[in-house]
Amino acid sequence: MRTSNVSYLVKKGISSVWKNFIMSFASFSIMLVSLLQISCAILLMLNINIIMGNIEDTNQIVIYAKDNITDAQLQHIGDVLRSNGNLTDVRYYSKEEALEDFRKDMAEYADLLQYLEENPMPETYLARIVDISNIRATAAAVSGIDGVEQVKVPYEFAESLTNIRSTFTVIIIAVLLTLIVVSIVIVSNTIRTSVFSRRSEITIMKYVGATNGFIKLPFFVEGCFVGILSGAAAWGLTWFIYESIFSLFVGNVTLWQMFGFVNMIPFSSVCWIVLAINCVAGALMGAAGTLISMGKYLKA
Repeated sequence: MRTSNVSYLVKKGISSVWKNFIMSFASFSIMLVSLLQISCAILLMLNINIIMGNIEDTNQIVIYAKDNITDAQLQHIGDVLRSNGNLTDVRYYSKEEALEDFRKDMAEYADLLQYLEENPMPETYLARIVDISNIRATAAAVSGIDGVEQVKVPYEFAESLTNIRSTFTVIIIAVLLTLIVVSIVIVSNTIRTSVFSRRSEITIMKYVGATNGFIKLPFFVEGCFVGILSGAAAWGLTWFIYESIFSLFVGNVTLWQMFGFVNMIPFSSVCWIVLAINCVAGALMGAAGTLISMGKYLKA
């Protein structure tokens, strides 16, 4: 097909959007709603990962050293902990600090504590888990360090978080796939109605020798163009909705911080990525809907 023909068919496809405004607007509205939901679902998934990460940061494992441990052994434990890739914020918590904190917590029994002949608190290290899905393997590795007496690990908390994250991920992916499939089906039916209204035009073009590609291209361009417009409009609405909700979480940091709603993604940092995804997804949905709807009238 010559370049001049392609240029003509592209222009014809774009002009068809305005000539068949009602059908184009129907396709535009359907894809707008679908893409709006898809982009909001993607942003929700990204922020859920951040929220889960913030909650994970509150988990802490406690490593107790054996009694009468030497300074060299204590230093060795610290070195091994810091070299573990799944541990971060490793901090030595001396028995003196532990006793002092215990005295503060048990201030009403201060008179009894003063009779202690020696410090009963163990030498301790505190650390945070980077990936809680590997918490059991990490705890096992830490327990095997020479000089470690006991490792206190929040297994139930970690497993609950892992299950919640997995559930949210599966749900959002299922919602995204459902929205995409439903959108393509609805758009294809809408475009099929538009094609049906121009069946006489298609038939005449077939009679005069037009190839299937020559007939399909304007409809293909029309579907892609409407999809891109829908993606751009959905992007604008997503920005408005997201910023409105985002302002709630940055308005009172102290309140939301308790639930992990901090360091949320500002839309400005991902706006162009969201725009690109919306426009590409809209174009693909429009193109897929067009190809499906044309099958009844053309034999490839």
